[in-house]
Amino acid sequence: MNLSSLDLNLLVALDALLKEANVSRAAMRIGLSQPAASHALRRLRELIGDPLLVRVGSRMELTPRAQGLRAPLAQALDHVRALFLPDAFDAISSERQFRLMMPDLAVELLMPPLMEKITRAAPNVRIDVVPWRGPAIFTAEFARTIDLVISIGNAFGGFHRQLLYVDSDALAVRSGHPMAAKLKQREAFLAARHVAVIIRGQSEDLIDQWLRTRGVERRIALVVPGYIEALHVAARTDLVAFVPQRLIRALAKQLSLVPVTPPFDPGTDEQYMFYPTRAQMDPGSIWLRRLMLETGRGLDQPRRKPA
Repeated sequence: MNLSSLDLNLLVALDALLKEANVSRAAMRIGLSQPAASHALRRLRELIGDPLLVRVGSRMELTPRAQGLRAPLAQALDHVRALFLPDAFDAISSERQFRLMMPDLAVELLMPPLMEKITRAAPNVRIDVVPWRGPAIFTAEFARTIDLVISIGNAFGGFHRQLLYVDSDALAVRSGHPMAAKLKQREAFLAARHVAVIIRGQSEDLIDQWLRTRGVERRIALVVPGYIEALHVAARTDLVAFVPQRLIRALAKQLSLVPVTPPFDPGTDEQYMFYPTRAQMDPGSIWLRRLMLETGRGLDQPRRKPA
């Protein structure tokens, strides 16, 4: 048989005929007219080379060939239907592994509350976090291994984006810093020694790019690759860190840091969640994205203490 010439609707009709053993009831079962169902039966008899339904007295009965087709046909149709349905994602039993790319500040802010949610809903799911990489080195091969990216408004080919949360930058200094109160003034800000953050894939601190548009060059004494390192250094020296204020608040008590409003309005930073186009309809990806969005948009809510 040439499968390319086979009308799959005939298999649906055959399934109804085998279940009902009656042309009229089979037609009603699948929404056909009786003449259409009779026409389908004729075509099926020709294709299969068997009468399938034969009259015995006042009723129709299935032939032995038809009886033998019932179970395998029902199974085959179930398989065909499954091709057009998304795989279910059972969080409680899933052992799926997700790979996320994000900067250290996003790990600090998002992963503790996200993992609380995941631990409750999907205790066997594993999350692997890889360091943030800039779009320039975000190769297609690497992108295929990533389920989510957390980043500011960069463009990642083949990924959709959703706003996760909004932040702004502030100065972080150690508790007892001798210039803390004066750093709100431009002169003190320019005189201070700063720790800059240059993440992999960037050529300079994004703060310096922004300051330069305002004709300002700060005095950089140290460059580190992450925001957490910058805050640790600021907590133990007189260096000043110009970093996202959500991160300062998150670590202020632990590191004895004090936030200071800068002498320049830093505006706002939008942090996005990027997910692959290929996974747009994937139930597991949808589940993880929902939890991530809940986490990002819940950052302004007070954290509950673990029981």
